[in-house]
Amino acid sequence: MSGWKLRGQLLGLLLLGCASAHAADWDLTDLYATPQAWRAELDRLRQEAGKLSSYKGTLGTSSSAMLRGLDAISGVRRDYLRVAAYASLTADTDIRVAANQENEQQTQSLGTLFGEQTAWLAPELLAIGGDTVARFTRAEPELARRFGYLLENTLRGARHTLSVESEGVLAAAGNVLQQPGNLHNQFANAELQFPNITLGSGESVQMSAAAYSKYRQVVQRADRKRVFDAFWSSWKQYEGTLGSMLTTQVMGNVFNARARKFDNALQSALFPDNMPVDVYRRLVAETNAALPTLHRYLKLRRHVLGISDDLQYYDNYPPLFPLAKEPTFDIGAAKRITLEALRPLGEPYLAQLRRGFSGRWMSPYPAEGKRSGAYMNGSAYDVHPYLLLNHNDDFDSLSTFAHEWGHAVHSLLAHDAQPFETADYSTFIAESASIGNEMLLEDYLVAHAKSREERLYYLGNAVESIRTTFFRQVMFGEFELAIHEALEKGQPLSGQRMSEMYCGLLRRYYGEAEGVMKIDPAYCIEWAFIPHLYYDFYLYQYATSMAGAAYMTDQLQKAGSSGAQARERFLNLLRAGGSGYPYQLYKTAGLDMATSMPYQALIARMNRLMDQIEALLRQG
Repeated sequence: MSGWKLRGQLLGLLLLGCASAHAADWDLTDLYATPQAWRAELDRLRQEAGKLSSYKGTLGTSSSAMLRGLDAISGVRRDYLRVAAYASLTADTDIRVAANQENEQQTQSLGTLFGEQTAWLAPELLAIGGDTVARFTRAEPELARRFGYLLENTLRGARHTLSVESEGVLAAAGNVLQQPGNLHNQFANAELQFPNITLGSGESVQMSAAAYSKYRQVVQRADRKRVFDAFWSSWKQYEGTLGSMLTTQVMGNVFNARARKFDNALQSALFPDNMPVDVYRRLVAETNAALPTLHRYLKLRRHVLGISDDLQYYDNYPPLFPLAKEPTFDIGAAKRITLEALRPLGEPYLAQLRRGFSGRWMSPYPAEGKRSGAYMNGSAYDVHPYLLLNHNDDFDSLSTFAHEWGHAVHSLLAHDAQPFETADYSTFIAESASIGNEMLLEDYLVAHAKSREERLYYLGNAVESIRTTFFRQVMFGEFELAIHEALEKGQPLSGQRMSEMYCGLLRRYYGEAEGVMKIDPAYCIEWAFIPHLYYDFYLYQYATSMAGAAYMTDQLQKAGSSGAQARERFLNLLRAGGSGYPYQLYKTAGLDMATSMPYQALIARMNRLMDQIEALLRQG
C-alpha cells in the first residue's frame, strides 16, 4: 500500500435537534475567496494530477530525483485536500443544493484521478528496494524528514502491493466503491420520509432523525415507545434496500482485502495503521468481560426511573436525573466553560483553543438543509480546522463542542509540529484527544456543581457516555466484524439476516438472559441507521480511544510532577500527528492498547461514577 490513501474526515455524528439562537457562521473565504477561485483551482489540479505519472521511472535515479517526485505528488495531494474541504463544507451547509453535491462528486473524481496517476508509486519504490531507499534518505535529510515514514510504510506493504497495472485498476474502482456510503448518506439525510406522531401532551412531531434524538429522552415512557415505534418502523420498511447497500459496502471491503492478499477484511482495514489485530480482539474480549458493569448501570437506571416491569430498549435515553430547569450553554458559555475545564492540559493547549475561538471556524447552529451531526474537518493544512456543529444550547451540545474542539486543537498542534506529510494523524489517536476533553469537562462540572441534584445530573450524563461511546460502539464493532466474517465464509447477507444478527448482540449486551432488559425485535433495524458502518472498521476506534482517554485523564489530573509528566506525554502524542504508527505512538505515551490496562481504567471510572451516584442517592 502506498501510504497515499486519502483519509476521510473525522466525523462525530451525534445527531442533534434545533435551536433558535444563531451565531456567525464559518468563513469559507479563508479557503477560497470565491466559488470561481475554487473552480479555477479544481481545474488546475486536474492538470497537475494528470502530470504526476511523468515522474514514473525517475525515483530510483538519485536521492534528489526521489525528493523531487515525492514533493510533486505531495503538493498535489496537499492542494487537493484543501479543494475537497471547501467542496465538502459547502455541500454540508445545505445538502438540498444539487450543484454543491455535484461539486463534491467532482472532487471525489479528482481524488480517483490522483490515485490513478500515482498508482505506480508503491511498485516503483518496492522495485528500488529498501537498501537504496535507506541510502537516499541518509544522503538527503529533507527526504528523510518529510517522507521517511511514507517510505518505511510503503516498503512494509510489499506483500500487499500489486503490479502497476493492477494498482491502477484498483485506484480507478475508487469512485464505484465509495457509492454505498454516498447512497446511504443521501437516503438517510435527504430522502427517507418519517411520519408525524402525536405525543401524550397533544404535541404533533415529525419523527425525523433530529426529532428522534430529542424526543427519545422524554420522561413519559409511553411517548418514548411511540418515538421508537415510529422512527424504527420507517427504517424497517426499507430493510431489504438498506441491507443491499451495506452488503455492497462489505463486498467492496472484502474485494479490496482479497485483491491485496490479506487474510480478511479486518486485517486489511488495520494494516495502514500497522495496528495489531490483537487490539481489536482484546477490545471485544475486555468489553464482553465487563458486561456485568454495564448491567449494573442498567439496573441502576431501572431503579432511578422507577420502572416496575421489564426495562426496554427505549428506556436507555431519558436522563437519569433531570433537573427542573435544564442548564443552558450557548456558544459563548461553551467557550468559557471549555477553557476552564481543560486547564489540566496546560497553557500551550489553551492558547491554541483561544486562537480557534477568535476566528470564524465554526458553523454552530442548525439550519434548514444543513447536514445533521457534528464534525471537525482539519484537512486544509495551510488554513485551519473547520467545525460543523448543530448546537442546541444544552449539555449534550456543550459536550460535543468540547469533543470537536479536541479534534481541532489536535490538528493545530500536529500542523505546527509536523510537515504536511506527517501531520495527518490516525483516528485511533484522534478520538482520545476529543473524548479526553469530554471527560475533563464531566469532571469539572461534577466538581463545580452547585447542588446535589446538579451533581447527580452530571454524573448521570458521564456514566451514560460510557454506555454509548464504549459499550455501544464495541457492539457496533462486533456487528461489523460479524457481517464481514459471514460474507468471507460464503454465507449470504440480507437486511433481514443483519437484523437477526444485530438482535443477538443487543440481547447479549443488554442482558436479556440475565433479566436486565427486554429487547423488542422491532428495534433491531438500528444497524441501518449507523453511517459509520460504511467507513471500513472505523467504529472500534471510538471505544479504544475512550479507554485510552480514561487512563490518560486519570494521569493528567494527578498532583505535582506526575501530572505534569503525564500532560507532556499526552501533548507530545498530539504533536506527533502521523509521524509514526498509532499503536507505537500510544506506547511511547505510556499505554499499550493491546493489554487490559486501558480498558480496566475505563471500567474503573464507570464503577467510580456509579459509586458516587449511589452515595448521593443514599443521602436522599
